[in-house]
Amino acid sequence: MKIGVLCLQGAFIEHINILNSLGVETFEIRQKKDIQQKFDGIVLPGGESTTMGKLLRDLDIFDTLLEKIQNNMPVFGTCAGLLLLAKEIDNDHRRHLATFDIVAKRNAYGRQLGSFNAIEKFAGKEIPMTFIRAPYIEKVGENVTVLSIVDNKIVAARQGNQLVTAFHPELTDCYEVHKYFLNIVKQNI
Repeated sequence: MKIGVLCLQGAFIEHINILNSLGVETFEIRQKKDIQQKFDGIVLPGGESTTMGKLLRDLDIFDTLLEKIQNNMPVFGTCAGLLLLAKEIDNDHRRHLATFDIVAKRNAYGRQLGSFNAIEKFAGKEIPMTFIRAPYIEKVGENVTVLSIVDNKIVAARQGNQLVTAFHPELTDCYEVHKYFLNIVKQNI
């Protein structure tokens, strides 16, 4: 199994470290030639979604990435990655990949000072969650499975081979969310 991690901006090294500790081969996606190789899944990390969306286009990665996701490649988006995948962002006119049938609210918990930690259920298991200027999901489409709710807000969901979290599982010592994603990848290989 080989997982590409988008390394344009944001918290990508933490995802790489967790995946490597789980015995998964990873590589960094920084330019078009990187995404053209053969691999089994991709992680879109947290960071700043507007910057990441712009860089995807400027570096000519956007179309290839979109095609891979549309062709059922497993993808895991955290925080900004969730926004890149969201079909609609209710407080932002920009759309990015728009492959995940959700309506997200950008910076829903406020500025950096609104960041917080919680211990809540993800896919039935209690895990630690770190929220940093996090979005949440306001609405889900009919083929979307809600995996986590915190304070009556949807913060994790799955649609087919796509997984999103509003929180940062890569900033905790709990690997349950990454293992969940790797199971999606295994089922797709």
